[in-house]
Amino acid sequence: MGREKKRSVKSSDTKSARPRAVVLLSGGMDSCVTAKIASRNYDVYALHASYGQRTHAMEKKAFRKIARKIGAAGTLEVDLEALARIGGSSLVDRSAPVPTGKVERGKIPSTYVPFRNGVLLAVAVAWAESIGAEKIFIGAVLPDAPEGYPDTSSRFFKAFEKAAMIGTKPETKIYIVAPLVNMTKTQVVKKGVALKAPFELTWSCYQDEYLACGVCLSCKGRMKAFRQAGFRDPIRYRKELED
Repeated sequence: MGREKKRSVKSSDTKSARPRAVVLLSGGMDSCVTAKIASRNYDVYALHASYGQRTHAMEKKAFRKIARKIGAAGTLEVDLEALARIGGSSLVDRSAPVPTGKVERGKIPSTYVPFRNGVLLAVAVAWAESIGAEKIFIGAVLPDAPEGYPDTSSRFFKAFEKAAMIGTKPETKIYIVAPLVNMTKTQVVKKGVALKAPFELTWSCYQDEYLACGVCLSCKGRMKAFRQAGFRDPIRYRKELED
């Protein structure tokens, strides 16, 4: 995989009375809703990472569109290609199939990227300290499967927050906020609709670009959430969810 050009838009020179917050914005619907929540009280500095995921091009496009739509004060795109070389996930290893059925109980899904959120949060902490942001928002959601991903729990975020407090300058105080962590996907859809989150700009598919596959776990979970919430999903799928 070739090296990608990093793109960064620095903070505006116009001083704002509002505090700053770094928002991890993947381009998916959870991070989109999280960004809308953060934008109510903070100047948003949106962070996006390309790490060799199958749909990185579409995710990056979604990130840029969402950041513009919500009026982000600054954006930062980083290349974490090392995660692809490390492997261990069907999101970055194209020889491993992306799961389309239910995950076996007691098993962590193959789409888990080893310690991805830890790596992303480390970058977010560095940027937050640099620009004087006091909070980092991350769009972790209550998992559909009991196991979920080990780096998306409230316990993990609290531990990482403590490490960030210890590992930054004494005057630096950075808090990690996961406003959706106790919500289901259906509740996230309802919240997003209430906030007028631009769902039409988001990308959730794990394996296809240009047109969402409709069969991967992420597509199925998203379609199911919109159906249960009683709203129309504004994006198109190659295969629609069956009744």
